Amino acid sequence: MTLGTGPGGHLEVLVVDDDLRVARVNAAYVGKVAGFRVAGQAHSATEALAFLKRTPVDLVLLDHYLPDETGLSLVRRLRQLGHHNDIIMVTAARDIATVQAAMRHGALQYLVKPFTFAGLRAKLEGYAALRRALEGDGEAGQDQVDRIFGALGGASAGPAELPKGHSALTADLVREVLRGAEGPLSAQEVAERSSLSRQTAQRYLKLLERTGRVRLSLKYGETGRPEHRYVWV
Repeated sequence: MTLGTGPGGHLEVLVVDDDLRVARVNAAYVGKVAGFRVAGQAHSATEALAFLKRTPVDLVLLDHYLPDETGLSLVRRLRQLGHHNDIIMVTAARDIATVQAAMRHGALQYLVKPFTFAGLRAKLEGYAALRRALEGDGEAGQDQVDRIFGALGGASAGPAELPKGHSALTADLVREVLRGAEGPLSAQEVAERSSLSRQTAQRYLKLLERTGRVRLSLKYGETGRPEHRYVWV
């Protein structure tokens, strides 16, 4: 089975980050995931565009904060120039407006910094599953369509699982914060890391706990009520 454009069917990845150290770390992470190969690194939008003009890649891991333009602006330019590389945003930008804009411009996933190797690996494995689901020609039945649209979802709460008034995007933000944490977090810590209000973070944490995605523990202090702490299962 030929999955990607690289040798042996490997999926070729361009890592774009203005921080050289972060780019090296992300590239090292990519290199540890079976089926993926780092085609190159770029540290600005100009470098990324020049690289993509001469080298075909399957996937771009793209930071939003670049020295010459934003990652989303670069995505728009790539599409205008006829480049249809798949995009996963890998960035510290966590405001809802930027996340929504990334979705509208065709980013397949959005990984919030800081994250762990496990967090990035889950995104890459989901992307590989999507590529496998999209192989072949002809028409797709509903089962195949469901597999295609669910391939990148991973363990996130899907729209069908969310009660009325809840956003899958917000649930994903909370999920990524918990998955990237080194240990259990309080609702206040989740709120600060996701730029949500504490009330909203608490509401989604309780939802994810009810669905079995999050485990609740209690941290007892010397006085007062125990603090609720949450960890991704």
